[in-house]
Amino acid sequence: MRVRYVRCGANVAATPDPLPYPSPDGRGESECQPPGADHPRQNNINVNTTFPIEPTPAEAQDTIRDEFAFFGDWSERYQYLIDLGRKLPEFPDDRKNDTHRLLGCQSMVWIVASGDADRLDFAAASDSAIVSGLIFLALRVYSGRSAEDIVATDARYIADIGLAKHLSPTRNNGLAALLAFIKATAQDALRARASRTH
Repeated sequence: MRVRYVRCGANVAATPDPLPYPSPDGRGESECQPPGADHPRQNNINVNTTFPIEPTPAEAQDTIRDEFAFFGDWSERYQYLIDLGRKLPEFPDDRKNDTHRLLGCQSMVWIVASGDADRLDFAAASDSAIVSGLIFLALRVYSGRSAEDIVATDARYIADIGLAKHLSPTRNNGLAALLAFIKATAQDALRARASRTH
């Protein structure tokens, strides 16, 4: 744990604070108090999150945009990504194998889909802290949705928060592979339902 000496008014205090808090105006760090109730890091997302959190993909993407807009720079946004990644549902160790490995990612990523066209759920994990955060965002938008919603939803949150510009090419490729898997699974579910109705 990093200890920083910070000045709060006339007092100097040693604070074990591994994570800086952005100031309310977003122009700097406010180290004299923890984040308020409206701060993204004080949200109601719990460890082992159950998706979906928001009622619709559109609301999920709007919330992601608003949460990331709170932070003043990308060092803070990377830390928030890592925070979110820690809140992914636990992924069974016995599924961390080649059968469930997502190809196209530099980091190790495993993903499993369940359900049908009415509702598709995705469970995923990675050995990378930042990639785990990217997984969280994708599942927040797409997991627990109908196949129609998944196919119809473009991942606009990536552009909304400027994510692509701040990821390495390999991480961008991995994110594209993750989204492609989710979309392909939804398309397969729709085809399976159509074949049963004929």
